[in-house]
Amino acid sequence: MRAHLGDQLVIESTTADGPRRDGEIIGLHHEDGTPPYDVRWSDTGETTLVFPGPDAHIRPLEHGHPGTARSPSSPDPAEEETAVPGTPRPGDIGRRVAVERRRQRLSREETARRARMSPGYLEYLEERPADPSAATLIRLADALGTTVTTLRGGGMDLPPGRGQALLHPQLRDIGPEECRVLLSTHGVGRVAVSASDGRPAVVPVNYDVVDDAIVFRTAPNSTPAAAAGTEVAFEVDHMDEALSQGWSVLAVGPASVVTEPDAVRRLTGHAHTAPWPGGEREMWVSIRPAQLTGRRITPADG
Repeated sequence: MRAHLGDQLVIESTTADGPRRDGEIIGLHHEDGTPPYDVRWSDTGETTLVFPGPDAHIRPLEHGHPGTARSPSSPDPAEEETAVPGTPRPGDIGRRVAVERRRQRLSREETARRARMSPGYLEYLEERPADPSAATLIRLADALGTTVTTLRGGGMDLPPGRGQALLHPQLRDIGPEECRVLLSTHGVGRVAVSASDGRPAVVPVNYDVVDDAIVFRTAPNSTPAAAAGTEVAFEVDHMDEALSQGWSVLAVGPASVVTEPDAVRRLTGHAHTAPWPGGEREMWVSIRPAQLTGRRITPADG
């Protein structure tokens, strides 16, 4: 028995007048399309892992010509046309899987191998709206070293660091070179400033690293703009809730507004992302770290 994503699995009744059951195959576990399958049942809407027996057969999903089944990596054009407006493409779970996979520098093929699924289905999951089964999510979370809750976005409104403390934690300082590596080239960090009312404020900003300077875009009258002309602290960190490990990097140094036109054009052309808050944010602020320190928490050796 071989199937493609989107095919129907039909379970015939064992009695002459008994009901039969059918569902859509939404997950493959082997590249050659052999069982088992993740099946979303048409009568209940539930998804289960199915090992088909002798009473089961595959009904291919046809598009245009009889007998032509859809490939996992080839979305149906008719589906594109009839999709509900506003449907996210790709799905939220798929985007989280893709981001975590790239963060760990894993290829799609390696991730699929670890999760015991076909690369074609992983491609489908990352690039199209999909509703993977609980079993599929568990394998993906295990392959990526994260949790099902994280892939589903269940912890998005919770502060980081709610995981259990390590039994024997080790806190060590990070040297300047490793700090620079962890800052990488871009991301989201927090800048600490004195706001216009004189009160301290810590605000998140999208940042880039260009020529060893931390740069971000903002609006002239915004809170982050108060960094210009002062010495500020800039912090970036990462927490692994599943392993209760993490690191933080702190940069301290003078901040200034970038005014030279060629430098502004270069920064704008180099930018990896636009500021998340949107709107007109064309004022570039540059922080030159005079001090770069960090800490990492890991399990103690032995």
